[in-house]
Amino acid sequence: MLWINDAISIADWELTESFIRASGPGGQNVNKVSSAVELRFEAERSPNLPAPVKTRLKRLAGRRWTLDGAIVIRAEESRSQAQNRDLARERLVDLIRKALVAPKRRIPTKPTLGSQRRRLQAKAERSAVKALRGKFEDD
Repeated sequence: MLWINDAISIADWELTESFIRASGPGGQNVNKVSSAVELRFEAERSPNLPAPVKTRLKRLAGRRWTLDGAIVIRAEESRSQAQNRDLARERLVDLIRKALVAPKRRIPTKPTLGSQRRRLQAKAERSAVKALRGKFEDD
């Protein structure tokens, strides 16, 4: 059981972990030990997440969201399998917590009457300056 907050938790059947060989440094150990973790969370089928949270989660996950509605998180920073496992779970929890926060609705505003007048006055002044640059005729 993975707890997101007081109300939401993820059951073990929704998470699948596979251990793979990590890339990068590690000496001879890197060729023998599968220390990287690939955590797969079946987000689309999860009964614990509300629909709006799932849509925000899909947008936040980006490339990590698969076609069948799962999130795949890969952790290979540490040389320890247990630490990588904890890292992957922490990343998943952070991602879901970000998706729980609903964005504020933007309220469109109008420019004030004073700002409109100032803008038009500045345009008129600039226009007058440019009009004086034109060719003039001698009398």
